[in-house]
Amino acid sequence: MSEKKPGLGGERYVPYEERTGNESIVYFTRDLSPEGLCRIAKRVSGNMKGKVALKLHTGEQHGPNIVPPSWAKALVEQVIPGATIVETNTYYEGDRYTTELHRETLEINGWNFCPVDITDAEGTALLPVKGGKWFTEMSVGKSLPTYDSLFVLTHHKGHTMGGFGGSNKNIGIGCADGRIGKKWIHTAEGSDDMWSIAEEELMERICESTKATIDYFGKNVTYVNVLRNISVDCDCAGCGAEKVVTPNIGIIASTDILAVDQAGIDLLYALSPEDGAAIRERIETRHGHRQLSYMKELGMGNNRYLLLDIDHEDARICPAQAVEGVVPFVELPETERRRIEYLKMMEQA
Repeated sequence: MSEKKPGLGGERYVPYEERTGNESIVYFTRDLSPEGLCRIAKRVSGNMKGKVALKLHTGEQHGPNIVPPSWAKALVEQVIPGATIVETNTYYEGDRYTTELHRETLEINGWNFCPVDITDAEGTALLPVKGGKWFTEMSVGKSLPTYDSLFVLTHHKGHTMGGFGGSNKNIGIGCADGRIGKKWIHTAEGSDDMWSIAEEELMERICESTKATIDYFGKNVTYVNVLRNISVDCDCAGCGAEKVVTPNIGIIASTDILAVDQAGIDLLYALSPEDGAAIRERIETRHGHRQLSYMKELGMGNNRYLLLDIDHEDARICPAQAVEGVVPFVELPETERRRIEYLKMMEQA
């Protein structure tokens, strides 16, 4: 039996002209608001049938960079009525390590406007991984397979180990259960270091985990990525996340997971060298581009796409046009930011 080896090249950004294959549709809006989110979500929600799971990152307590709950509330009310937010407990010890702690955090962060299913609260289920290198099956929350459709709402940002967190990370880590699936992804067998798997191998394991979930849902899955409050750290870092220095860009949506994550990366790389330096450094040093190349190898989508500007009658644009006129991110003073977040939560209570 040959030894499993991860691929290479995760530190390198592949320009569009070097890519091959078909093109998928990716929609784009600059409107970072509940209205903008709902408008673009309607373009990709046609296959949301039956019992709908809304997968998003609810964040650690008081996390300043998460997609605002008020936006998700509007999405549920206007686009996917009756949907249930789905989450899993974390592998690390924090505000969402146990179901009890997780429930407290959900309440604190304002995720109380619709049902929330912590899918691994009552155990786990196994989904097959077709064509995988590292896995033949992935352990997910027990209740995840009870849903008919999956709407993936992602805060597209950096990630401490993955380089970036798009739809792939949201599903691959976020649907794997907290004790088994996440351990399979992060920890080498027999290792005492829970984060012993990194770089290309980690990206490949995340992709295979994601593939198990999206293969299960088939055509009844869709993706919306929000490029706002883009820290180099994940929302798992909560208030400890690195300060945001990357400009807000907009929202992208597609029914192709690779296309939407690739478009998000292309938008970040289209920023000026100064504006995009921090996030590019995070992606490249963690070899995060392997998420994209491995998704393509696994047949999970296309890395070429038509970027359609819904703010201008679906005109085809390139990433450079999409980021024209972005302004440097200005962080509110800490006390003012906390006050605003608190008022937002009170409005949703």
